[in-house]
Amino acid sequence: MPAYSYKGRTSSGEIVNGVIDAPNTDAAAEQLFSKGYTPVKIQAEEEIKPPGGSGWQIFDRVKDEDLIVFSRQLATLITAGISFIRSLDTLSEQTKSRKLRKIIEEIRRDVERGSSFSDALTKFPKVFSTLYISMVKVGEEAGVLDDILGRLASLLEHDATTRARVKAATRYPVIVVISMAIAFLILTTFVVPKFASLYQSAKVELPFPTRVLIFLNKTIRSYWPLLLAAAAGVIFAFRGYVRTPSGRWNFDKFKLKVPIIGSVVEKTVMSRFSRIFATLYGSGIPMLHALDIVAGTLGNIIIARAVEVIKESVSEGKGLAVPMAGTMVFPPMVTQMVAVGEETGALDDMLTKVADYYDLEVEYAIKNLSTTLEPVLLVFLAGGILFLALGIFLPIWDMMKVMKR
Repeated sequence: MPAYSYKGRTSSGEIVNGVIDAPNTDAAAEQLFSKGYTPVKIQAEEEIKPPGGSGWQIFDRVKDEDLIVFSRQLATLITAGISFIRSLDTLSEQTKSRKLRKIIEEIRRDVERGSSFSDALTKFPKVFSTLYISMVKVGEEAGVLDDILGRLASLLEHDATTRARVKAATRYPVIVVISMAIAFLILTTFVVPKFASLYQSAKVELPFPTRVLIFLNKTIRSYWPLLLAAAAGVIFAFRGYVRTPSGRWNFDKFKLKVPIIGSVVEKTVMSRFSRIFATLYGSGIPMLHALDIVAGTLGNIIIARAVEVIKESVSEGKGLAVPMAGTMVFPPMVTQMVAVGEETGALDDMLTKVADYYDLEVEYAIKNLSTTLEPVLLVFLAGGILFLALGIFLPIWDMMKVMKR
């Protein structure tokens, strides 16, 4: 049956919007009259065009900030007693993201047709995660959707803040490495050939660094399409390998073992595990279901597999702390705090304290990340500059010696 978007007025003059299913426009108007609405506009859904004409562009994505604001504002509107449909209408008008506006409008239409809010969210898995949808479903069932949305917004803000800190800490090292690579390419492509012709005319035996630079220059100039294709092939092969179970396992294991970065990754995952698990468990989600959701949101297959082992043990009635200690993945402090939380019945509070502790550890580690990487970068830069300098200037010194003779 076709769907019609309508705009009407109530008996008090209030404007209402929505979507109804009807065989034709006359039947849609009759339905509106039966509800006490005076139709102002009735339009078939197929005739509706998205705002801006191309709201689903590739680069028009929903940012974390947009989702955080959406969650906060929706929680506030629900708390204020505004109807859910009207709240969604308000948010669709206020959001600056065209894609999110279309999503909100689609969700509103689904809710008007009888779908629950959580079911409507499942149509957009790239925007709303499993964690988000599961918590919304619990909020609907328990009648505390506004509180759940507030908790979700806090989780999203925490994740966004952590990512921003990591990006800020790694920005300087990334810029240094990219600048060094560009300088190396420029020197080997434009500077070395001029010196190479000079060295050949002088018939001076070239030192090893110079021969390497000349070889690299010839290779780049002659085979650059093949080199680009090889680099692209390596990137695609690596991405394909990481998508395999064994590749994902090895890569995540490498991230935990790599010096300096590994400790930051481990602390970040522990903080995420503790905070999400505490939020889910405190929201009334059963422990087994909460563990299942957490395992899919950690971003590290090693620790996710450990959570799945814990889930199996919990389903057998073995508690939480004992299987956590048996995985040899969780630090002793985490397992001890979980044990205390189980004994006292305050598991969510203990997990929140663990998350707060690891948040401080992550913040401290990120602040010192640039300082820790500086010696490595200095050695890298010094080695690269020394190699380039020797490759260019050593033959000049040899030529000066020959001329003096």
